[in-house]
Amino acid sequence: MKNILLIPDSFKGTMSSEQICSIMDRAIKRHYSDAKVTSIPVADGGEGSVDAFLQALGGEKRIVTVQGPFGQLMESFYGIIKGDTAVIEMASCAGLPLVGDELRPDKTTTYGVGQLMLDAAKNGCKHIIVGLGGSSTNDGGCGAAAACGVVFKDKDGNAFVPTGGTMDQVASIDTSELDPALKQVTITTMCDIDNPFHGTNGAAYIFGPQKGADPEMVKVLDSNLKSLAGVILKDLGIDVQAIPGSGAAGGMGGGMAAFFSSTLQMGIETVLDTVNFDSLLKEADLVLTGEGKIDGQSLRGKVVIGVSRRAKKAKVPVLAIVGDIGDDVEGAYDEGVTGIFSINRVAVEFKKAKGRAPEDMEKTIDNLMRFTKQMGL
Repeated sequence: MKNILLIPDSFKGTMSSEQICSIMDRAIKRHYSDAKVTSIPVADGGEGSVDAFLQALGGEKRIVTVQGPFGQLMESFYGIIKGDTAVIEMASCAGLPLVGDELRPDKTTTYGVGQLMLDAAKNGCKHIIVGLGGSSTNDGGCGAAAACGVVFKDKDGNAFVPTGGTMDQVASIDTSELDPALKQVTITTMCDIDNPFHGTNGAAYIFGPQKGADPEMVKVLDSNLKSLAGVILKDLGIDVQAIPGSGAAGGMGGGMAAFFSSTLQMGIETVLDTVNFDSLLKEADLVLTGEGKIDGQSLRGKVVIGVSRRAKKAKVPVLAIVGDIGDDVEGAYDEGVTGIFSINRVAVEFKKAKGRAPEDMEKTIDNLMRFTKQMGL
């Protein structure tokens, strides 16, 4: 084998995607010292996405002072890759860790995310990737939109910046004042869930509690999202409730589609497009991917399946290196996975397996490379 692609997801709470790539690379080079090994750390849109893209493609990290979750000034950042593509983590200025113990999804804002987008556009970026994940907010993306020039007015005609607790006061929305710098930019939103904007499976009910909303606040937040959706439909002609993933990040998925005409895309599809994965496959002999656990949920289009579907078209074999293997994974083979291998070498509880994971990962890859080399591959 002369050309191997590494594109694993992180093993949540155990090993990062970057760490896994490093381990795999080391084990492969032990047996195929002349092989070209290309590492593509996977970014899912949450914390670490900017660094993952920068590691995979190179580029620069830009530091910007913006508003934090409660409007306070703070230093945030975004990455610039491929010369004119910006990668933004909304969590970098609207993330849950930034609020500490002050969990108030009715008051937090995504305003800073909009400031990052605007800064990227004004600095010549023609494509902006916004990763949704780990948010402390439930403002439907109104804060980000307001930062970029979208005007929200109450019934008395007064402009204001809505938050989760005040979205019901929005009587009209005007996107005509969107900053001109953004009108020439293509925006892609990384979104790995399909929850609707509002309702029992929507942003407030499903994700509100982890952001600090008690049952009563959940009802208010959901009602306010429903009210906002009605105004969006009235003024912008967009039914955000019908968009899969509109409930992501406190409704920011819907806001990105409505206020910025953004496409919502699975994180792995965004990664594959951005790194030109289809072109890399043309020279590849093998792809190694993986995730902490593969099961029936993985078939919805997570990392392993997203990678395998493309590799199947290019007729490149794919090995999935995972922690746990569920009982309902047979469908993965139809999607292009050649083989699934667990790194769990001994039967121990997760607490112990977690500590062994890096070493077990390396031994598993070493074992597979011994096999492929013996077979003359």
